[in-house]
Amino acid sequence: MNPFKKDGKSVSIFITAGYPEKESLAVQLLSLQKQGIDFIEIGIPFSDPLADGPVIQETSTTALKNGMNLNLLFEQLSEIRKEIYIPLVLMSYLNPILQFGEDLFLEQCKATGISGVIIPDLSFELVQNKYRSSFGSGKIPLIYLITPTTPDSRISQIAQVSSDAFIYLVGQNKITGSFYSLSDHAKRYSELKQLCDDVPLFLGFGISTDEQKKEAFQYVDGIIVGTAYLRALSQGTERKFIEKLRS
Repeated sequence: MNPFKKDGKSVSIFITAGYPEKESLAVQLLSLQKQGIDFIEIGIPFSDPLADGPVIQETSTTALKNGMNLNLLFEQLSEIRKEIYIPLVLMSYLNPILQFGEDLFLEQCKATGISGVIIPDLSFELVQNKYRSSFGSGKIPLIYLITPTTPDSRISQIAQVSSDAFIYLVGQNKITGSFYSLSDHAKRYSELKQLCDDVPLFLGFGISTDEQKKEAFQYVDGIIVGTAYLRALSQGTERKFIEKLRS
């Protein structure tokens, strides 16, 4: 059963493990779950991100200074997991995982009930050619990213191996948090949804308001909000932000 499929639309929030404090993870997970968030994407802080905008980069820097690492993250997840009933997704770049050990990483993901993993710099082709026995094994669902310019044939291939996960639509070819108009890509978003067949398609990168959420829901199955939430978190207004987003 795919934990990301539901009758209605989904709202997901991206958080950075270890931000704003080393022990913030449990409080954030429980709070977001209580406020009705459908699933949570937990970012593993990394010093050299490729696609993250300045807000997420700043939270990663703070988290690393706080001492957050994969060992600590899995320890914290083990302590809180029984209280969390919504799906959790981990987002990491490939380098920290390889340093940790890819097999150990997947084992820990399974032990802590992780529903999927996003690795932005691990392409579909790289999985097929080099990491088929680990990331391509199906031990933990791997969530692939696509953009409006991704070829149709590649999207169809990704959809075939994503039946137990979702496909992450990067709404624009820019870093996270950048503003863009959803309507400019409306036709393409609808085409992508058809190509994904029965696999949920979630839109991220730049979604920040209830109005954008409603517009996105016309084309996709859900949204992922990161920068805007982390900005609200830094200002102490995260609960009000979620209330408005979920209105």
